[in-house]
Amino acid sequence: MATKIRLQRHGRKGKAFFHIVIADSRAKRDGRFIEKIGTYNPVTNPAQIELDLDRAVHWLQVGAEPTNTARNILSYKGALMKKHLLGGVAKGAFSEEEAEKRFEAWLEERANAVQAKKDGLAQAKAEAKSAALEAEKKKSEARIAVEEEAPAEEVEATEENAEVAAEETTEEVVAETEATEEPAAEASSEEEKTEE
Repeated sequence: MATKIRLQRHGRKGKAFFHIVIADSRAKRDGRFIEKIGTYNPVTNPAQIELDLDRAVHWLQVGAEPTNTARNILSYKGALMKKHLLGGVAKGAFSEEEAEKRFEAWLEERANAVQAKKDGLAQAKAEAKSAALEAEKKKSEARIAVEEEAPAEEVEATEENAEVAAEETTEEVVAETEATEEPAAEASSEEEKTEE
């Protein structure tokens, strides 16, 4: 039986979430599997990966073939590195303690790289926020400067125009209501005459 280390899709549309599984190569993508060894959430930044490292190394040693994405995940978490070091121990190139020491150094280096990425993302977010605040301040200052530059005469003229427009509107409304009342009064007097 040819076994594969591959991803099994879960989650809703647009929010994919994957289980990392050991499965028969003939099984469906989301079908039967032999063992679940981890999870992968690509939606977050950086992606969240949980992996049972010992089981992954075991399956790699017995011949399970990872898919391309699974290989990248295993490489990122150090399963391929540990398999490589255990191969060196089996050949007698170095001791198991030396292999463990090298693997711990590699893990520490990887953890520093991940932390640097998280810090960079946080810093970029803070810089974007401060840049947006500065742009808003400049925009507000420009608007205030334009308002202050407008001469007082224009402001007074604008106020006078508003008052005149309000008076004209009031006169028009009164004239319209009088015009509509006169025909209504005439229509009611005509109705009274027809009733008699």
